[in-house]
Amino acid sequence: MVKAPEPGILGAFEAAKGFMPLDEGLALYAAAAEAGRLGLPLLEIGTYCGRSTLLLADAARAAGVTALTVDHHRGSEEQQPGWEYHDPETVDPELGVMDTLPTFRRTLRRAGLEEHVVALVGRSPQIAALWGRPLGLVFIDGGHTDEHASADYEGWAPHVAEGGLLVIHDVFPDPVDEFTGQAPYRVHQRALASGEFTEVSATGSLRVLRRTGAAAAHR
Repeated sequence: MVKAPEPGILGAFEAAKGFMPLDEGLALYAAAAEAGRLGLPLLEIGTYCGRSTLLLADAARAAGVTALTVDHHRGSEEQQPGWEYHDPETVDPELGVMDTLPTFRRTLRRAGLEEHVVALVGRSPQIAALWGRPLGLVFIDGGHTDEHASADYEGWAPHVAEGGLLVIHDVFPDPVDEFTGQAPYRVHQRALASGEFTEVSATGSLRVLRRTGAAAAHR
């Protein structure tokens, strides 16, 4: 039975800027703890201010592996000025653009998890094109357009090791959620249709899938 994060980590998670609810966070932690047993890095796409990164990092620490997180830190579509999820506190006062990297680093520092995380600062497709080793877990939680969600899946899912986990956030099957979760939903359906992944669990909008077939890129 996977235990939950210790109260200090849960407190840091709930205090951090971000949008993931507690039940989904606990499901993510359980997936990360399981995947950590493979002895491979755990990778997240879409860092924002580090709320979910705390859970991956704590699971990575317990497993003796590293958590990796990929983000350009300029905010996704719905976080830009004028949109519902925009937070003025994340805007660089000198440049006038979003920069969540300082907040992210403070989040890790306060939780004592800096040394367990490698932050890859840049755009997901560019970093994925340079990546060449297996991963125990890939957590897709980046942009919510088809372009971005598909690029995250195509760039990173092939690196999930056999028995590893692909976790997708903001999966909303209802077409009314076209902007917030239909692109992740379509990626989720694509992963299942590929024959490479089998669904393990669903908690809220979080889906956990296990690689049970060979990656197309490695056949």
